[in-house]
Amino acid sequence: MFSQQDKLTPCGRTRREFLWQAGGGFAGTALTGMLAADGFFDSPAVAGEAPVASPLAAKRPHFAARAKSVIFLFMYGGPSQVDLWDPKPELVKRSGEVMPNLDNDPLFKVRNPGKLLGSTRTFAPAGESGIPVSDLFPHVANCVDDIAVIRSMYADSFAHGSGLLQMNTGFVRQGNPSCGSWINYGLGTSNQNLPGYVVLLDHRGGPITGPPNWSSGYMPATYQGTQFRTTGAPIVDLRSSIGLSQQRQRDQLDLIGMLNQRHQQQRPGESDLQSRIDSYELAFRMQQHAPEAVDLSAESAATQSLYGLDDRQTEKFGRRCLMARRLVERGVRFVQVYSGGGHSEQTWDAHSNVNKNHEEHCRNTDRPVAGLLQDLKRRGLLDETLVVWTGEFGRTPTAQNGKGRDHSPRGFSAWMAGGGIKGGQTIGATDEFGFAAVENKVHVHDLHATILHLLGLDHELLTYFHGGRDMRLTDVEGRVVRELLA
Repeated sequence: MFSQQDKLTPCGRTRREFLWQAGGGFAGTALTGMLAADGFFDSPAVAGEAPVASPLAAKRPHFAARAKSVIFLFMYGGPSQVDLWDPKPELVKRSGEVMPNLDNDPLFKVRNPGKLLGSTRTFAPAGESGIPVSDLFPHVANCVDDIAVIRSMYADSFAHGSGLLQMNTGFVRQGNPSCGSWINYGLGTSNQNLPGYVVLLDHRGGPITGPPNWSSGYMPATYQGTQFRTTGAPIVDLRSSIGLSQQRQRDQLDLIGMLNQRHQQQRPGESDLQSRIDSYELAFRMQQHAPEAVDLSAESAATQSLYGLDDRQTEKFGRRCLMARRLVERGVRFVQVYSGGGHSEQTWDAHSNVNKNHEEHCRNTDRPVAGLLQDLKRRGLLDETLVVWTGEFGRTPTAQNGKGRDHSPRGFSAWMAGGGIKGGQTIGATDEFGFAAVENKVHVHDLHATILHLLGLDHELLTYFHGGRDMRLTDVEGRVVRELLA
């Protein structure tokens, strides 16, 4: 999890020193490739130290962590900041006017911009902190003193596909490890009977671009997210074949493992095979432990009601939130919960009518999200569980199709709670219309750097050598937003 260039080689020098003395440049790069293929850099860093038995074994962070796990609530489609978290009186006052100084930046161009569309939502101060919260979130408003609202988020893409990828992986193109994969790689998991990274998709389907959003990219497949279902068996075909005893299955895995290990010894540079071996073993253990972890019937009626399982409008998202709490409670490091699946109005993508769209999605999620925060807090888990709420971008203050809003990555809102966050505050600001972040701007890289920091990981040290350089979740940018920290 530290810079792989700075790890000790068996000869006692760092990889960086070894390559420098070997000639550096293209010669050093070529030598690195040949030595890596021979397993040179995979030897223990200290003589006599045994290698890690499992890639998901718990690892020490860079420094003392505030949080042990993350529940990432992803509002797929792009929720509107000016209708939920960022009230703009000037926008309401000038609704129907042409937005002044609307530029023609080709990267963020507003498509067929209409006139300014003031929000019709009511914002009221909530909690002791008095943070104004939209009437669409009456239950979450009761938890606002535990929440830090970031009003100055910004991203680099106008499109859903690349916006999703950036919020999940730090990059607008496919092929990079997701945030959960980086955390899995850096910290491992404290429960070897469950995946370290679980994804709970919306019942209407997955997001556009699909699995690359929770992929491990160029890292071993061990670190990728595992999709769980919220009803029935958590994973398809998790149960063993009819008539196959556990001992017989164990014997089969042992034989397959022996053959795979023999095959791998001849190909030490191939990580996919080891990942497959690990997945077989994890699947075997999960047959016993995963069904219990997702068995919501073990929860009291009061707890199920807290998450909205007694209401058909909140039941589906509530199940995912309750399952997320049960998973982090059992040592799963990163759980991502999606709201919105499929396309258009099935997501938060409010092109036609922002009020109608957001009324539906807020009604589905408000009570479960509040229930999650309250349940974590009463169980003493909120202090060690970081909860993140965001979409891939926000929406314009101008009208589209009369009552809708278009995509806007220039300025939007997200929030964080628990796990070392100072609640009851707002960070940053957008302009008078809520179009672009102008004060204490927080890029997606900054959000990721802050998440890693709260888990005890330095985003500049958490690297993976790939393509000739040390890669990072935050690429070559990113800062910890220290105003968020308790």
